[in-house]
Amino acid sequence: MATYVLVPGGWSGGWQWRQVARLLQARGQEVFTPTLTGLGERVHLATPEVGIDTHIQDIVNVLEYEDLHEVVLLGYSFSGMVVTGVAERVPERIRHLVFLDAFVPEGGQSLADLAGPELRAVFTQIAQVHGNGWLVPHDPPDAPKRTPQPLKPLLEAVSVQNPRASDIPRTYIYCTDKAAGTTDNPVWAAVMGIIAQTAAKARGAGWRYRELNTGHSPWETAPRELADVLLEIT
Repeated sequence: MATYVLVPGGWSGGWQWRQVARLLQARGQEVFTPTLTGLGERVHLATPEVGIDTHIQDIVNVLEYEDLHEVVLLGYSFSGMVVTGVAERVPERIRHLVFLDAFVPEGGQSLADLAGPELRAVFTQIAQVHGNGWLVPHDPPDAPKRTPQPLKPLLEAVSVQNPRASDIPRTYIYCTDKAAGTTDNPVWAAVMGIIAQTAAKARGAGWRYRELNTGHSPWETAPRELADVLLEIT
């Protein structure tokens, strides 16, 4: 039996993993699906002070208070930033890092650094116009269960300097259907392009690498295939 901690992406919550968690649990695995502060069912905790360190500490606390060891820690999309920071703090608790269509920072990088100055400006402007300067609403705004994303975690850098963290085995799972959702949304298309570049870089660095023939929401569009890949690589 393995222990999986599945971290949701931005604008989302632990509900995102319901189908995948059930499939893993049905095959005897232990699964935790925490929600980051200020998102999902914890949206009432959102404040301008919520930052990337808050989200990293959210997951560190799950590992420590649940006394979890030998964890398969998965970061999806935005939360690739989060699990990178978690590995820096508690590498001794992590058996395998999985990045699912995720951003992967190098030392001192924020998600905004990875996205580039144009997307940084877009996120900041959206927050100023529609989110009181510190929230980025989801697009489309009426998407079920989607909550506004605090801006600060998108702008703050993740420290990467712990040599023990660099020794943790890593897998990148890339969702290949990047045409989905890009037609009328240039911001979305740009983000998907960055993730494609990140996947290629991880593959070139010798990480374990897998692909899913689906779009950027595999937890919804291909939960069984995703669960199968997680079981196979870990």
